Amino acid sequence: MTFDPELAPAFAEALASYGVPEKADRWVYVPYDQLATAGTLVRDPERTGLVFVESAHKARRRPYHQQKLALLLANMRHFALERAAEGFAIRYVMTTAPYAEALDEVVSELGPLHLMEPAERELRAELATLVDGESLELHPNALWLTTPEEFREFAGERPWRMDRFYQGLRRARGILMDDEGPVGGKYSFDADNRQPWKGDPPAPTAPCFAPDAITEEVVAFVRKVFASHPGEVRPESLPATADDAEQLWRWAKSECLPCFGPYEDAMSTRSRTLFHTTVSGLMNLGRLAPRRVLDDVLALDVPLNSQEGFVRQVLGWREFMRHVHRETDGFRDLPGATVDAAPCERIGHEGPAPADGVDGGSAVNRHGYDLPLPAAYWGTTSGLRCLDAVVAQVMETGFTHHIPRLMVLANLATLFEVHPRELTDWFWAAFVDAYDWVVEPNVIGMGTFATGEVFTTKPYVSGAAYIDRMSDFCGDCAFRPKKTCPITPLYWAYLARHRPTLSKSFRMKRILANLDRRSDEKKTSDAATFERVRAALRAGETLEP
Repeated sequence: MTFDPELAPAFAEALASYGVPEKADRWVYVPYDQLATAGTLVRDPERTGLVFVESAHKARRRPYHQQKLALLLANMRHFALERAAEGFAIRYVMTTAPYAEALDEVVSELGPLHLMEPAERELRAELATLVDGESLELHPNALWLTTPEEFREFAGERPWRMDRFYQGLRRARGILMDDEGPVGGKYSFDADNRQPWKGDPPAPTAPCFAPDAITEEVVAFVRKVFASHPGEVRPESLPATADDAEQLWRWAKSECLPCFGPYEDAMSTRSRTLFHTTVSGLMNLGRLAPRRVLDDVLALDVPLNSQEGFVRQVLGWREFMRHVHRETDGFRDLPGATVDAAPCERIGHEGPAPADGVDGGSAVNRHGYDLPLPAAYWGTTSGLRCLDAVVAQVMETGFTHHIPRLMVLANLATLFEVHPRELTDWFWAAFVDAYDWVVEPNVIGMGTFATGEVFTTKPYVSGAAYIDRMSDFCGDCAFRPKKTCPITPLYWAYLARHRPTLSKSFRMKRILANLDRRSDEKKTSDAATFERVRAALRAGETLEP
């Protein structure tokens, strides 16, 4: 073990207690998001040793939410201990260096390492020199449910469409299919899953987890070493062990999934997650293998719209997004795309310089949005209760479900014309389940439409009516959704500014026809509202009616 035991004495003692062997026939590097056994390279403890690396260099590159850091570190340490208990040789490295530098030292001692291909482009780029030099031998990543070949077969050529990919997979694998076609007569029940939640049925209460000595040590470590990072660590909401993951998944299956479908798009201050399972963080770490999650849901006796809605999230959306990210090299392979030289400089974070060959990510910005990320996204009061309530939840927990992310955080940022890279970096840092392959497509592509129609057909923007209909945010807001709320004028102003580009989409024709019927007086007022709101947000001021 290569770290100062004073930083993690309980972990060091626990690992030493297993008396694990120091030698192995082959060594496998296990990245932070491959904490799984089934189907992976983590097998045969009599012959295999496992290498883990905690890199403070990575943790400081972005202002990662403290809960996110604690979730990752607690799970990685517990996973190492669980494997040590099975007899695996363990080499655990704590370092302030980049991953490649730390692994190069390990290779010099142990010889070449085996590795499943990293999910994150950033880690693939950092380790490319070691792979090219045959210090790391790559294997397919067994945690994905689909292959690049299947993506190309079912999604076709650019522009890619998720429904085409999803339906092709369903047919090829016979998932939710019968002799007549898709079970229930259609591939998607999304239209049935848009009910607002009024309090009945009661939303489930999320389980709490009792932190053991290892988790408590991680919590203390994060609070001390990363005290300047946003958010807070909530140990009772930190599933860290294999048993914790099983507890969360049992709760999700019994308490969430039966009602997941109808209220999938609902938002509420009375229940922040409603019937969402909150397992994405553990799935993206590998603690809950996506294949197992999918199989379990297909075996559940739950309403079809709930079952299909969840399957579409895991088999369709999740896989589609990672393929789009890979096929475009993280949106670097797009006409006119530029790349930021360093991560998070735009949002005021001065982390360590990227490792050689690792950059800050695509800054593609098809529509030229230029507003710096407002202080409201860090918790300064904006006056818009929907935005302030959602940001407060993110700052507290590192999580919201996908509709507040898309239809509040990203929608409003798009209407304000926040720079897409700044919003993306904030999402990446703020959410416990955010990694480059998922956050960049979601924010740069779907959330801000900054990639154009590469894989989406229109921007996901709305006025106040949608937020009012699908949430209870408007009730105690200083603004009235039908009278004084600036979100609706911002929506019309956005459509007017970008009409030439949006008119190319067939899905925007009816909406733009409504814009054309809007009076010149209202259009002038809409534009003035846009300028007023942007000026207030830029200055960190609170909006008032």
